[in-house]
Amino acid sequence: MAGKKKKRSSAKSGGRRAKTARRNSKLLTSLLAAFLVLAILAGLSYYFFIYRKRGPGGESGTPPAVFTGEISLHFLELGNKYAGDCILIKAGDTEVLIDGGSREQSADAIERYVNRFCTDGILEYVIVTHADQDHIAAFAGNKTYPSLFERYECRTIVDFPLTDKNTQTYAHYCASRDAEVKAGAVHYTALQCYRETGGAKRSYALAEGVTLEFLYNYYYEHRSSDENNYSVCFLITQGTSRYLFTGDLEKDGEKRLVEGNDLPRCKLFKAGHHGSNTSSTEELLSVIRPEYVCICCCAGSPEYTGIAENTFPTKGMLDRVLHYTRQIFVTSLATDVDLEKREWNYTSMNGDIMIVTDGVNFTVQGSKNSVPLPDTDWYAANRAG
Repeated sequence: MAGKKKKRSSAKSGGRRAKTARRNSKLLTSLLAAFLVLAILAGLSYYFFIYRKRGPGGESGTPPAVFTGEISLHFLELGNKYAGDCILIKAGDTEVLIDGGSREQSADAIERYVNRFCTDGILEYVIVTHADQDHIAAFAGNKTYPSLFERYECRTIVDFPLTDKNTQTYAHYCASRDAEVKAGAVHYTALQCYRETGGAKRSYALAEGVTLEFLYNYYYEHRSSDENNYSVCFLITQGTSRYLFTGDLEKDGEKRLVEGNDLPRCKLFKAGHHGSNTSSTEELLSVIRPEYVCICCCAGSPEYTGIAENTFPTKGMLDRVLHYTRQIFVTSLATDVDLEKREWNYTSMNGDIMIVTDGVNFTVQGSKNSVPLPDTDWYAANRAG
């Protein structure tokens, strides 16, 4: 009898162990299933709420992530060795294209770059600061290189109230602009915007919390001996941060800009006149005190001068800016320079410069590199000291 009881007791004990093992197995299976569900949900959340809004980014030559609520500011290389401006602002679904230099052929390079960010073929705003070739040529176009006005649907065009230009490039610009207006675009001058006449507004909302405001320039309505002083000037405001654009405004124009506007401190400044010594003056810099400065030029190019120290960006201009920031970035670099013959080739300095910001945090990415100018070999050899 005792042996039978012992066997029954052993059998009961084995059954309990089996039941416990089954319960543990079921619990482990449930935990694994729950973990798998959470992992799937996390992956789906990342994809729909972050990845699709950011884009993959990160690879060489591709844009960095742009989150909802952030804007991006792009300073373009223009496909050739000449100085010129073209800047793209993307705020939400709104694109603003500022200037279209440097030559008609630049329209191809501009279109390739802009199409990475403007996927609907619509530029909500086009701003053309003044009538020099290196700011309007890609909008003027020719038979070989169609105007940017032909390549995009442009909703609102704002340009300079005055000019002394009578060049063929300017005539082509006017014809192309007027054709775009005939096709449905609205055209204002910067003075109309500032005065809020003819349906124009001084301030335009680009996205939630992001506005573009046209500033007063004395030379919107007074003649200047320098075409650069007719430049359209404006501020972009994102929260408490401001970004200032002044075209090629020169020393006297900057003085009057300070006198005619209540300028705030600016997080970013697009350097005046490609880094000329006659712009980005202390009178302006001491008011705006920029933290980031972007220069659209071919550093060291003898395009406008055969004197090395006067090539863009000049030492005088850089020395002034360095009192406020070392975060200075330049699109292109002259190579194989022959000052006497005024000949040169070019490569990228930073390349296409992209700044992504939520108004507080700034990320700078150049298509070649993101090294600030004062940390480059070119600066050490040509502008330091």
